[in-house]
Parts: sequence; structure tokens; C-alpha cells
Amino acid sequence: MREDAFFQISNDVRYVAFYLDGQLSVHERPALANASTSESDKYEELIVNPLTLVQQRGNIDCGGVKFVVIRYGNFWQTVWPVKQGHVSLGLEPTADPLEHAKAIHRVIVEQEL
Repeated sequence: MREDAFFQISNDVRYVAFYLDGQLSVHERPALANASTSESDKYEELIVNPLTLVQQRGNIDCGGVKFVVIRYGNFWQTVWPVKQGHVSLGLEPTADPLEHAKAIHRVIVEQEL
């Protein structure tokens, strides 16, 4: 399964969502502490995804956007633009999202997203 490669990056990966060609699929590590509701995750991916705003600004004169990092109270969220949409990964609050960035990017490339 596509999400398995992302979960193998680290035990810090809590959540993986794919929004590809208009289809959303969400995958969560079992027994998460302080997990957000699936309904709020769905709306973040579909409606209020911060990547849209950042991409609009980044594409003007900043050379585009590689990824976005958000620090919520209970976890980190990283959002990655891909050809067909985006990939989101939630990371444990104790993780350093920049330490995982190269591995996440590698999996995106390997998965040909």
C-alpha cells in the first residue's frame, strides 16, 4: 500500500492523506493520542488546505513551494504538492519535521506522486 512507505519513514508519522485527482484517502497510525477528528481532517484536506494560499504566493516570485509545515497543538502537519494534488503527513509533536523532510521527499519521488 502506498501509505506504508510513509509510515516506514519513522514512528513519528501519525497520519498520511493523499488528495490525488480529486480523491481523498486518509490513513492513520492505530491508537493515536490526541488525534483530530476524521471530519476535521477531511475538511482540512478538501477546503482549508493551507497549501493553496502558499502556492499562490510562492508561484508569483518565490520559485514555487516545496512543502508547508504547520505546528498545531497536538502534532506537526506537513503538506507536499504533487502532480495530481497533495500529500499530507501528520507528525508527532516531539518530532522535528525538517529532519524528516528529505525522507518524505524521497518517498514521494519513489512513489511517482
